[in-house]
Amino acid sequence: MVRGTTSSGDKLQTLCLWRHRHQKNVTIIPMTKLSININKFALLRNARNQDTPNLISIAKKCINFGCNGITVHPRPDERHIRYDDLQPLNTLIKQYTHIEFNIEGYPSDDFVNRITAISPDQVTLVPDPPEALTSSYGWDLQKYQTQLTDLIQHFKAYSIRCSLFIDPSLTQLEHLLQLQPDRVELYTYDYNDHYHNNKKAAILPYCHVVDWLTTHTTIGINAGHDLNLDNLQYLLQTLPAIQEVSIGHQFVCDCLDFGLEQTMRRYLELLPNSLPKTA
Repeated sequence: MVRGTTSSGDKLQTLCLWRHRHQKNVTIIPMTKLSININKFALLRNARNQDTPNLISIAKKCINFGCNGITVHPRPDERHIRYDDLQPLNTLIKQYTHIEFNIEGYPSDDFVNRITAISPDQVTLVPDPPEALTSSYGWDLQKYQTQLTDLIQHFKAYSIRCSLFIDPSLTQLEHLLQLQPDRVELYTYDYNDHYHNNKKAAILPYCHVVDWLTTHTTIGINAGHDLNLDNLQYLLQTLPAIQEVSIGHQFVCDCLDFGLEQTMRRYLELLPNSLPKTA
């Protein structure tokens, strides 16, 4: 590249930052929120079929150490989070005015009924089948448009914020104009997978998606999957529109090295100081 010139990727990243720092009617709200996914703590508990570690105690420690929310993803086989964990966690979290409860999952009839009854702050709908090891792709927004529209309207009617898990691709984003979820969650596996080879190239598809979302919609933006102490800060510095990140597997792995309190501190130190939002 000729000295003094910038690539299209650099220009887009600069544009993403500029739009969120210089748009009209901007107000400053608290930093990007960190939601801790406690699934892997539950997996450890279930290994002995006992109550160690106790999930309420773990969630309370996470909250006391500074996280902004708790995330769980119950699956039909209850391999980690069990359905009977949901209400006790919900009761705990509702004691804190600044902490949110996010429940992820495939929207089976049973899942939808349980989430409606519990009424968490946010439900994140994922397309993976019951036997999936972990979430590995976003929704086909065109194929499932009718189903997702009904689900979004249902949860909105019960004042539950609804987020859709999506791939970092422009291909189907126009369907969001009809779907109108409250938020989307960017699937960040590809970002992590390519981060150490070329972080600018790794984040470029996400810049395209965030630029489109903030230009054409008022849909909020979350992100999650394979975020860690190495790649989180660059993601949030480049894409300050991200309102929430959920981190679980890597967080638990880091706890083995640093302990729960120190791990939480390390992640919180990577969050930006403020997040612009249109008034």
